[in-house]
Parts: sequence; structure tokens; C-alpha cells
Amino acid sequence: MSSILPTTRKSIMTLFTGSDPQSHRTRIVLHEKDIECQVAEIDPAKKPRELADLNPYNQVPTMVDRDLVLYESQIINEYLDERLPHPPLMPVDPVSRAKARLMLMRFERDWYSILPDITGGDKRTAQKARNVLRDGLTVISPVFKQQPYILGAEFSMVDCALAPILWRLKLYGIDLPRQAKPVLDYAEDRLFARKSFKLSLTETERSMR
Repeated sequence: MSSILPTTRKSIMTLFTGSDPQSHRTRIVLHEKDIECQVAEIDPAKKPRELADLNPYNQVPTMVDRDLVLYESQIINEYLDERLPHPPLMPVDPVSRAKARLMLMRFERDWYSILPDITGGDKRTAQKARNVLRDGLTVISPVFKQQPYILGAEFSMVDCALAPILWRLKLYGIDLPRQAKPVLDYAEDRLFARKSFKLSLTETERSMR
């Protein structure tokens, strides 16, 4: 098998990615920061042997930056934000940064964790997961009547985490109720319209809508 890693010793990052939400949120961060990076799109049914050599969990996203190998989307994203701090995607002050991390943790546990149930669970399990996600998005919807982004006036890492889920609502078979219109407006007018989001999309992701 030929290598899919860079063949030169340039100081360039490589991101192994799929069309899954976790990979997507990292690609949004890459483009938001305009980071030079070689993106290697992985077919989940034909993962290269190199991926397992790099990542003991043999999963995407996985990032290589010279001798450093990172996996798990949020770890990669925070590394990118700290390594290339402009524009910052995490709040600068410790209290706001801690609140952002709590929100990211809740998204991970409450929503990202149930996405496999929607796409691969039995009918009952999938519907239960859809209901959880639909209700959760409806609950946070009023936030976007008062501010443009989830943390306030500025686009942040938390928006990067929410965008892939909102993009996939049709794929997941989720129709948000009328009272969730603010979150749909936020998605269409503020997230999906961003240059970084448009550039982040794979061909597979474009076909989801």
C-alpha cells in the first residue's frame, strides 16, 4: 500500500478525516483559521493501515503535525486554537473558557454520543435519539433571539461543534418545531453562510442537503 502521508519534510499538518460530524467540526476549525493542512479523506470501509499505526483507536479525525499525533476532535481543535491563536475560537478569559468547555462537554455527552443510534440503531432506539436531539435544540433556540452566536457576539469553538449537527438534521430525519425557528435561522444565516463552513464541506456532506 502506498503512503498517504506527505512525502516531503515540509512543516505541514496532515488531517485524516471522514464525512462524520467529529471530522467535520475539525475541518471547520482548520478553515476558520486558514491553516495550511493536507487533508486525507478516509473511506471508513477501507481505512489505510497507517491510520491504525498512528491512532490506537483507528478512527478519524487524526492529525499529524511533524512528530506529534493527535486524535479526538476536541483535543485537535484546542491544539489548533492554541498553536495558531488568531483568530481565537475559545474565549480568552478563564471563566468564559471554562463555560465554553462545559458546553462542549454537554454537546459531546448529550448529542454527539447518540448520533450513532440515529444512523445505526434499531427503529425504536433511533427515534428516541432523534427526540432527544430535537428537544435539546428546541430548548437552546431562544438564545439566538438575543445574540448571533451561542456564546455571544463572536463565532467560537462551540459553534464549530454545533454546525455539523445542524447541517445533518435532514439526514437524521429530524424536523424541528416552529418554536425552534431561531436556531434554524442561526444555522442558515450565520453558520452555513460562513466561508469556513462552505470550504469545510466534503462532496458527501454537500449531498446531505
